[in-house]
Amino acid sequence: MESKHHVLAVDDRPSNLLMLDKLLRDQYILHIATGGSQALDYLSTGGSADLILLDVIMPNLDGFEVCRQIKQLPRYAEIPVIFLTSLDSHTDEEYGLSLGAVDFIHKPFSSAVVLARVRNHLQLSVATRALRAHSQDLERLVAERAQEITRQSQELTRRDHQLIAAQGAIISALCTLAEMRDNETGNHIRRTQSYVRALAQRLRSYPAYRAELDDDAIRLLYISAPLHDIGKVGIPDAILRKPGSLTPSEWQVMQRHTEYGRDAIERAALELGEEGIFLRYAREIAHGHHERWDGTGYPQGLAGNGIPLSARLMAVANVYDALISKRVYKPAFPHAQAMEMIYAERGRHFDPQVVDALLEITPEFADIAQRFRDDEVAIG
Repeated sequence: MESKHHVLAVDDRPSNLLMLDKLLRDQYILHIATGGSQALDYLSTGGSADLILLDVIMPNLDGFEVCRQIKQLPRYAEIPVIFLTSLDSHTDEEYGLSLGAVDFIHKPFSSAVVLARVRNHLQLSVATRALRAHSQDLERLVAERAQEITRQSQELTRRDHQLIAAQGAIISALCTLAEMRDNETGNHIRRTQSYVRALAQRLRSYPAYRAELDDDAIRLLYISAPLHDIGKVGIPDAILRKPGSLTPSEWQVMQRHTEYGRDAIERAALELGEEGIFLRYAREIAHGHHERWDGTGYPQGLAGNGIPLSARLMAVANVYDALISKRVYKPAFPHAQAMEMIYAERGRHFDPQVVDALLEITPEFADIAQRFRDDEVAIG
């Protein structure tokens, strides 16, 4: 039989606690506290709580301060807190949410609302923990897979076809991790890696890039491109999957995916030893694909040719695909409009020569977008 969830109700009015007890006692194990200090004492001594209902206006410690202190307790930091309040100011709600609360229930209580909010947030909390555990299991699986490939590679000859097989296995494992955590589709990965290859093949006709972009380099760029957002595995779900615009502080957290991606790939390269040289492009792309030609990008603010070529190629491919794809904050732009928007950023966001190469192969980009299209991708 499935065990009941523990709910901690904190309110200085006995009548409110009696009402909550009547509503919740049949479905949950209810613990009550008549003030903020009592609630904190209960939690600090290891009391059970899967969800906390917290009154805002209380003597001595108000609910906002109690929530702030709860979020500093490692064991309870991720427990959902729902405020109980008669306050109806948007400012109060914004402040409460900024402290880590997940919702507000306004007084006087509606029985249906209380039951629905408690049930929904408990289900969301359980699902979030399960997803996190799954991600951790997948990360361990990837690490084990990388170590196994390392052991096997020591027993294999260094013939080209065996090295290519090992490279593909590692990239595949890491891509699986990226796709499980991110909202991007597999088609986005196929499109962007195809754009990168097409750009590199065209740029190879330019004398300045002929030596750098040989067949092996282009092959490695193609298989490394899908790892451009691997660092998003380190971004919290609340930010990574947020349906609306990010706040400035959330955006700072999101930007760190470039560093997380670089670090993860560097660790994989160390596991592989000399065989890990092929991950150079993956590391450059993950870390540098949000740098801008004019030096206003992140994470390092690199400019011009100081940005690795692999990252400059990925920047154009990634932005083009974002432009022709529907997002919560924008419609999907047609191919021709996307090209105009990229050209407008020539010499600012993008390497001028990479943009020139793109303009020479615009039909090929449109064809790639069509072959690997999603329903949300605008073509034409």
